[in-house]
Amino acid sequence: MADQQQTAGNQAAAMDAMYRHQRHIYDLTRKYYLFGRDRMINGLAVPPGGSVLEIACGTGRNLKKIAARYPDARLYGLDISEEMLISARAGFAHRPDPPVFLAADACHFRAGCFGVEGFDRIVISYALSMIPQWRLAVAAALDALNDGGSLHVVDFGQQEGLPHWLKSGLHRWLGRFHVTPRARLHAVLQAEAATRAGCSFHFETIGRGYAWHGQIRRFQPSARLASVPS
Repeated sequence: MADQQQTAGNQAAAMDAMYRHQRHIYDLTRKYYLFGRDRMINGLAVPPGGSVLEIACGTGRNLKKIAARYPDARLYGLDISEEMLISARAGFAHRPDPPVFLAADACHFRAGCFGVEGFDRIVISYALSMIPQWRLAVAAALDALNDGGSLHVVDFGQQEGLPHWLKSGLHRWLGRFHVTPRARLHAVLQAEAATRAGCSFHFETIGRGYAWHGQIRRFQPSARLASVPS
């Protein structure tokens, strides 16, 4: 536990140092290469009054889009960087029902940290490629889902359909920002869905593999029973 806390503390300090000044221009620069985020948001299909958690919510850009698309949704945001949460909270300061924000490690959080039993939708957008223990973050997110809920992940793919020179250049450039596209993202998401009872898995590529979008859905208990042969 002490090692986990030290690792999380070191990562939080690193992220705060990186984003202390960068947070002011973060959204302006990222919109040119973080593709697929709005497509994912439009497909969330949040139920009326449902809850949505964004893991690694950053400046709150996606949560603003979700609030506009699903105005009666209850919103939550988690990020390891207090600096990013300063911008996220400021972005909702004028709203009567702002999201509940929490500074926490994506790999070791629980729904109870927010005072709830679970979430109907959980979003992880271009964050797993920056989380060293990213598999733990996926597992923690799935543990925090309500029955009938779904996890939505969009991140850099392996650019499998792009020219080699473009793929190599992109990986070198991303490496300068401590970003590592996860080659096993598809396999890990698929395995998590397969090993958990009552889950389905959907996956798609965006822009010839520039980005990958995966979705894991947990069925309602009644739906699970209906699927079992008598």
